[in-house]
Amino acid sequence: MTSPSRDIGFELLLAGSGLGLGWDWRLALDQALDGALAPLQAEAPDLLVLFVSAAYGDDFADVLVAAAQRSRAREVTGCSASGVIAMEREVEAEPGLAALALRLPPGALLAVQPAPEDNDVNPLWLGIAAGDCMGLIVLADPFTTDAMALIDGLEKAYPGVPIVGGMATGEPGVQATSVFSGGRVSNGAVVIGLGGTVGVQPVVSQGCEPIGENWTITDAEGHIVRAIGGRPAYQVLVETVRALDPDRRQRVNGNLLIGLAMDEYRDEFRRGDFLIRNFLGADPNTGAIAIAAQVRVGQTLQFQIRDARAADEELRLMLGAVGGSTPAAALLFACNGRGVGLFGAPDHDARTVRTLLGPLPLAGLFCNGEIGPVGAATYIHGFTASLALIASTI
Repeated sequence: MTSPSRDIGFELLLAGSGLGLGWDWRLALDQALDGALAPLQAEAPDLLVLFVSAAYGDDFADVLVAAAQRSRAREVTGCSASGVIAMEREVEAEPGLAALALRLPPGALLAVQPAPEDNDVNPLWLGIAAGDCMGLIVLADPFTTDAMALIDGLEKAYPGVPIVGGMATGEPGVQATSVFSGGRVSNGAVVIGLGGTVGVQPVVSQGCEPIGENWTITDAEGHIVRAIGGRPAYQVLVETVRALDPDRRQRVNGNLLIGLAMDEYRDEFRRGDFLIRNFLGADPNTGAIAIAAQVRVGQTLQFQIRDARAADEELRLMLGAVGGSTPAAALLFACNGRGVGLFGAPDHDARTVRTLLGPLPLAGLFCNGEIGPVGAATYIHGFTASLALIASTI
């Protein structure tokens, strides 16, 4: 399966994506590379990103050697996956391998670097001057990496630079995943830095629909919210749900979440303005509610519904707001709670991206956590589709 390249300006950025399936990793790799390398017009890629089924785990090192030999790529990176994504396909129930190959303009690939074990992130470690970086992609093993500490370090070292990525996945029930860089299979994390005339545009869809009004938190401590708008938080929640139409009220059951505004000084709040976090429970006696986040007095809160309808609508809304240069390629990091389990049918997120943005080369995986910005800061999300659009900056 192939996906075309795109010319993004004065210097050609060639891109292709491919998918290979089956229990034989050699055949799967050949199929994936057939698709990914074909649009590069016999040129070697600067960057080859592989998302490799955990079913091939015993052979990861051989996969990397074979991929490097055939592609002649300057850098081969990626991670293990419980399910892989390429073009308009999302493969959850069988082994597979997804590949994205990029032939970049000179100076665009700044680094492919394993993260330091102590997360001591600085421009000297990554080898990129702060002013040169236009986008960072992070792939991390969730069981051995303090990914939030790594993200915090990257944000301090590269303020204002978009950070997108995902946490690797593996065999169901097994707490072991792998990341790939420099021909090695390891734990930890790998960071990809882009610059020059190429950058990363993030699209983060947390899959929620706001309900009711937005409120100001007036009494809170830690993850407990006692009052919003000067009233018991639980009372406001009950009134919000009761005021919904019957359809939405039914949809709330088991699907209630909390949205915390990243900028409470906005005149109007829309989807994408809130960091979505789990609703942990409520105490009718005290009127308090519990949220899976640290909250503060003065922050704006709005209750949210997350289900297939909300996730579909929000992804379409976020993709509809994409501006700037036409994307040349995309990496899709989708929560392993999405896919068939959420939408009832395969291929939803990948198909929606390519329907709305065109047949751009796309590869990705189902993640244990998705990395992407909300407002001015980057977070690790759940049940989210986080998209790194690779595009020209000129």
